[in-house]
Amino acid sequence: MTAASRARMFIMLGLLPALLIYLVFVVIPVIWSSYYGLFSWKGMGDMKFIGLKNYIEVLSDPIFWGSFRNNLYIVAYSVFGQVPIALLLALLLVRNRWFEKFIRASVFMPMVLSSVVIGLVWGYIYHPQIGILNFLLDSLGLSSWKLGWLSDPKVAMLSIGPPIIWSNIGPYLILFIAALQNIPSEVNDAAKLDGAEGWKKLSLITLPMIWGMIKVAVILCISGSLKAFDLIFIMTHGGPAHSTELLATYMYNNTFNIFRYGYGSAVSTSIVILSLILIVVSQLLMNRKKDAL
Repeated sequence: MTAASRARMFIMLGLLPALLIYLVFVVIPVIWSSYYGLFSWKGMGDMKFIGLKNYIEVLSDPIFWGSFRNNLYIVAYSVFGQVPIALLLALLLVRNRWFEKFIRASVFMPMVLSSVVIGLVWGYIYHPQIGILNFLLDSLGLSSWKLGWLSDPKVAMLSIGPPIIWSNIGPYLILFIAALQNIPSEVNDAAKLDGAEGWKKLSLITLPMIWGMIKVAVILCISGSLKAFDLIFIMTHGGPAHSTELLATYMYNNTFNIFRYGYGSAVSTSIVILSLILIVVSQLLMNRKKDAL
């Protein structure tokens, strides 16, 4: 056996436990969920086989597609909010001086907090009577701008954006700093000698060299956004009038509030399929973007 073959065997053996855990706790439950979606079942008693009726109902329900549209808002907040801000902060905080370390810890702090705490805090910020946001607008003489931020269907989904972005910048900041620190110092020195500075260095050297990590961040954003639940559930419960309903809250309400376990399983399978489609499309677009860099 050659050294390369031994290295490949060692890597496969090292990955095997993680693959088995992923298979048992992710792949198999997804398959079982898609199977339960073929039945009418209330969680107890006999299951009645109904074929694809649950899936057809899911695809024909306007609330489901409204929830999917709201999830696309979350995806947009994540991809175009969290990722650029985290990348910008990483470029500014890549050094290891005490001030940069302090700012990094401050940005990462929301990830340490419970989503319930974050939801409650932002719920009070947006509160129409005692919320700090409307208080600040009053103080600035902008009382006409005061709104019921979470109770108005026209602005509720937009109001979700700031807490979503603020609470999830930290992990991407750490990923980007790690990627930037892995760029060989020789590359930066050569760029400096060639006169590549500022935007030129960023677009021609830095971004192409960390593009793989940016793609990973986008995948994490999309997958995390399509299963977003806790923060929205705490702040709005999917209301008012389904204006902040997400796929996960839609599935939760159908599964645990009206006990349609078969239908909820069909919804969860649909979420997985939509996630895969969005991830594949995003990676195709990013591969084309990389070729253009």
